Amino acid sequence: MNLHSLLRGIAPSTGLADVDLTGITADSRQVQPGFLFVATRGQTADGHAFLPEAAARGASALAGEGSDPGLGLPYLRVPEARLFLAAVSAAWYGNPSRSLILSGVTGTDGKTTTSTLLHRILLHAGQSSGLITSVSAVIGQAAVDTGFHVTTPDAPDIQRYLAEMVRAGSTHGVLEVTSHGLAQNRVAACDFDVAVMTNVTPEHLDYHGSFEAYLQAKSLLIAHLGDTPPKARFPDRVSILNRDDPSFERFSRLSRVRVVSYGLEGGADQRAEGVEPGTSGLRFRAVGPSGSVWIESRLTGRYNVSNCLAAFTAAVEGLRVDPQKAAEAIAAFEGIPGRMEPVDIGQPFRALVDFAHTPNALKQALTAARESTPGRVIVVFGCAGLRDRTKRQRMGGLAAELADLSVFTAEDPRTESLDSILDEMATGALGAGGREGGTFWRIPDRGQALRHAVRLARAGDVVLACGKGHEQSMAFGEVEYPWDDRQAMGAALAELLGLPGPPMPILPTGHA
Repeated sequence: MNLHSLLRGIAPSTGLADVDLTGITADSRQVQPGFLFVATRGQTADGHAFLPEAAARGASALAGEGSDPGLGLPYLRVPEARLFLAAVSAAWYGNPSRSLILSGVTGTDGKTTTSTLLHRILLHAGQSSGLITSVSAVIGQAAVDTGFHVTTPDAPDIQRYLAEMVRAGSTHGVLEVTSHGLAQNRVAACDFDVAVMTNVTPEHLDYHGSFEAYLQAKSLLIAHLGDTPPKARFPDRVSILNRDDPSFERFSRLSRVRVVSYGLEGGADQRAEGVEPGTSGLRFRAVGPSGSVWIESRLTGRYNVSNCLAAFTAAVEGLRVDPQKAAEAIAAFEGIPGRMEPVDIGQPFRALVDFAHTPNALKQALTAARESTPGRVIVVFGCAGLRDRTKRQRMGGLAAELADLSVFTAEDPRTESLDSILDEMATGALGAGGREGGTFWRIPDRGQALRHAVRLARAGDVVLACGKGHEQSMAFGEVEYPWDDRQAMGAALAELLGLPGPPMPILPTGHA
């Protein structure tokens, strides 16, 4: 595509030399000959500083918010570089979201589970659906790993994945949308038809600055839904909102399209009644405009009732899927890797790995663990460095209140002092009545922390490792070290029982 054709309808090309383009990126390291490089501003780096590098790597054109750097290449100055990046990325790939019935799922917790459930429901109902989550992208029969520590992919990657869905014959797409993805306009050029909100609790305040700014970022998915032109195959756009969440009234007023609510409390359009949680799954009746149907799931924990109900409501009331087909898909769903995933090598207690890394998610995971065991709840977790510091004391306090025993350990300390992070967590635990050395311990090395936790466990207890879930690495300094909580839990259990097992991954804090 040439530059002038790409810019048509997006930005004026008057005065710019027309050049042939071979790709688009905002990462100077990915520039290849013929690329358009868009300089964006980030938290730690300004892409404008890398304009010379992009030119040296063979870029054919440049764009950014600053003045022309005088590098002898066509340069387009734009008011919002990230918004421009989203628009040209979509145009480069032929605006693929306009050829899909596209659902976006956002919220603080439950996004990946809800997105994947909705995708599975669509497949079971005979629809061809693609999926993009923070874990992977599913296109046709192929699953693509989207990275170690990821959020919503950058705009060029999102548009590429959506275009691949269209080429694979997909009619539907489901996209997990994070607050970063919304605030940074990564999904600005996605024409959504259905928006699903799970819940909103304080998170990522290190980036957004305040809970109000975080709420505003989340609200963008609902607000922009009204801007999506109706599509011939799906003219009825809809917002699916959690009636039980304090954000409901705000988002309901904000929506300019039809709103369908779901919840466990009265007043919701789609309600969960007769909830029966258990150690092997949950059961409830979904009652709504399309009638009522019993839903059974292998997922555990009351919070997963909301996740199942959100996906069910989006499918049935938003995408016109038969309720029985939706219920069948939920019953067959085996779960998300790293979400309350059991690790069992024959030990006399339960061992689970979960991604819970926010105060609300930790509370829900501990509550679910408590409901599922006659014994004690032993939790192992940490708090990430260079992230919201306010949650560290809260999470330490929650552990002291809701678990019997807690082990505080490393969880991506990055360039922060791990000891300082653990100090803050311990302060929260002490304030909630915890006793160091009696009900909680600080063990910096995560492998040793898991070893300590399984040694504490007795028959009937549950050992829950939170915060890492499916992730495959841990960040110390600026280095990502291979780490898998499931492997590490298996190694700790094997050592405890004297059985062959996987090796314990080694981190900078410890040794095998």
